[in-house]
Amino acid sequence: MLDKIDLFKVAYSLARHSGARQAVVAQNIANADTPGYAARDVAPFKVTQPDKTAQSGMVATRDTHLAGLREQAEPQVLEARNRSSDPNKNTVSLQEEMLFAVEAKRQHDRALAIYKSGMRILRTSINDK
Repeated sequence: MLDKIDLFKVAYSLARHSGARQAVVAQNIANADTPGYAARDVAPFKVTQPDKTAQSGMVATRDTHLAGLREQAEPQVLEARNRSSDPNKNTVSLQEEMLFAVEAKRQHDRALAIYKSGMRILRTSINDK
């Protein structure tokens, strides 16, 4: 049931993305002393819109109205660019990785807050008489 509600799809995708980013950051930190290791990162999270080919017979007043949201594909891991390297050609900076880890945790906390808020709204609407 919850997988059909766009709010929960976005919260799920955001949580999945933040988990993938946390894993990549942990891998970067683990390889901080590996010669020649190139730091990696995850592509930024974005909510994608579905194709406009679906005809529903209804009129939309905005681009996103009635169209809904699509779940984001698996997070894409990229080589991090514009990072300085050590003499051993390692591009991992522990200070930057710690900041990225904090960003990932905040993103995950945001996803949980969205999910909890949605559940609270659903419970209130079901119990309201």
